[in-house]
Amino acid sequence: MKKMLFIMNPVSGQKKANRVLSEIIQEFNRAGYEVVVYMTNGPGAATELAQYHGEDADLIVCCGGDGTLNETITGLMRAGLDIPVGYIPSGSTNDFAASLKISGNPVQAARDIVEGEPRQYDVGKFADRYFSYVASFGAFTRTSYTTPQSVKNALGHTAYVLSGISELSQIRNEHIRMEIDGEVVEDDYLFGAICNSTSVGGVVNLNPRMVDMSDGLFEILMIRAPKNLMEIHECIQAVQNQTYDCAMITFRTGSHIKITADPEMPWTLDGEREDGHAVVEVHNLHRAIRLVQKEQSQ
Repeated sequence: MKKMLFIMNPVSGQKKANRVLSEIIQEFNRAGYEVVVYMTNGPGAATELAQYHGEDADLIVCCGGDGTLNETITGLMRAGLDIPVGYIPSGSTNDFAASLKISGNPVQAARDIVEGEPRQYDVGKFADRYFSYVASFGAFTRTSYTTPQSVKNALGHTAYVLSGISELSQIRNEHIRMEIDGEVVEDDYLFGAICNSTSVGGVVNLNPRMVDMSDGLFEILMIRAPKNLMEIHECIQAVQNQTYDCAMITFRTGSHIKITADPEMPWTLDGEREDGHAVVEVHNLHRAIRLVQKEQSQ
């Protein structure tokens, strides 16, 4: 019988997956999997479970938000394991799942894993940490790790928007220098993101035609602070229209990025805080993971 390691974050999102856990496990049992279930009990738990128990599994499935997926992938990368991963999204925003059109219904997501095939995707490496879809700084990025879990559970994605608005009075420009595959970009920026996703915090959405999550390249979006109402309007229109052709926006693609910034400036990796760095290098690990997906979920 095939073995599955099932890692579940029991406090993610509105806990909707908890109510159908038995149905989820039944889907995998019917497909011939012997399922070992672990519940995470705090930050880093999913990483340890994947790292130290993953080698005994034929498939690892994580159920939680983007942070749970990040930890699971981190555990596999640290252990050097090439084991297929299934993802049942049950968090507040689920950017990664939205980019891949993974079902938000936990039982359907489990069924799609059973009927799916492994597909290769890139992973980002930020210093000695990993990210599945985004490393960002500046406006709105603090929201994902400062909004209390109880508020996220009660309000879902709305919590991010409300908390993000409250940040506006505290936002400052950050002077950033980036060497992107040899090209230097330097300015004062309000927001920046190194993405492998079409959705960033549910606030910024990239054009799906411009994003290939397995091409070995990141999409890099930097937004300079508008100087007046006209520039604010122009910037909002460019983001909404997914054109990125206004003076406030710098858009590039690249696989290796060297960043010089204020060491006190925090980052967010897949919604989790990362301390600042004076200099940090970001690498695209081309097709480093295999994620199980059903064809129609693309």
